[in-house]
Amino acid sequence: MKNEVFERSLAAYICFAIGDALGATTEFMLPREIKEKYGIHDKIIGGGWLHLKAGNVTDDTEMSLALGESILETGGYSVQGAAEHFAKWMKKKPVDIGSTVRRGIVNFITKGSVVSLYSTFSAGNGAAMRNLPVVLYCLKDWKWFEEMTISQCHITHNNELSDMATLVLGEVTKVLIETGDKKAALEIVSELIKKDPSFSHSKYNGEASGYIKDTFRTVMHYFFDSDNLYETIVRTVNQGGDADTNGAIAGMLAGALYGMEGIPSKWLKTLDQDVVKLITKQTEDLLNAPMDVVLL
Repeated sequence: MKNEVFERSLAAYICFAIGDALGATTEFMLPREIKEKYGIHDKIIGGGWLHLKAGNVTDDTEMSLALGESILETGGYSVQGAAEHFAKWMKKKPVDIGSTVRRGIVNFITKGSVVSLYSTFSAGNGAAMRNLPVVLYCLKDWKWFEEMTISQCHITHNNELSDMATLVLGEVTKVLIETGDKKAALEIVSELIKKDPSFSHSKYNGEASGYIKDTFRTVMHYFFDSDNLYETIVRTVNQGGDADTNGAIAGMLAGALYGMEGIPSKWLKTLDQDVVKLITKQTEDLLNAPMDVVLL
């Protein structure tokens, strides 16, 4: 069972990076534009508005790795450590950084605050996109998951919609890693939709922006409407919009469900191999690291 949990966890993280790399090419494009230029976009070729090299990832994967590093280097989760690692990452001048993320990190650097001000404009997907290391770290003791998640979210995104979606995405990822049960995942999602029907993906209208509800609906539509890893990720990134983040989160769920054997070899070979090595080591280390949590 332990080997299966590691394998699904690793697949979730690697497919997160694959979705990021694939989606970076089609970010901010419309589906018809993607179809006209690529037909079906299913190759990791880089380019896009960021002019990436094939296999490179964006802030989604980089911030996730930074959060994971903060846990491992601090010897446990610390919101201060997470904020410091985000600041360290930003100072390296990443290829992309969202405005809400930047504002939150600047708030930490200048004021020392690990909680950004509440804002209706903070209902983006920037906190949800980087939470996988918290999921993996908490698998051994899930009671800490909610508090840790909210604390890392609020460094940059202090908004209840962001909180709700990030928590549900974590719960879904957990059940997929531990059981591979897609029906159980749907039940978790359905509970959120009962609380707030506007998260429902049942009548998906194609909106794929960085707004957390759009991301949630996009990911859930393609995850539950597809029956393999390739289809889940490809359909998501061909929707355009915030395709790198949407693709990354869809990849995370698909990897957790279908495992390493579902990943096309061409994607694994093309993805930045340094990123693959970092993810592989971080996944193992997070699963094995002892729990130590400092929320304030």
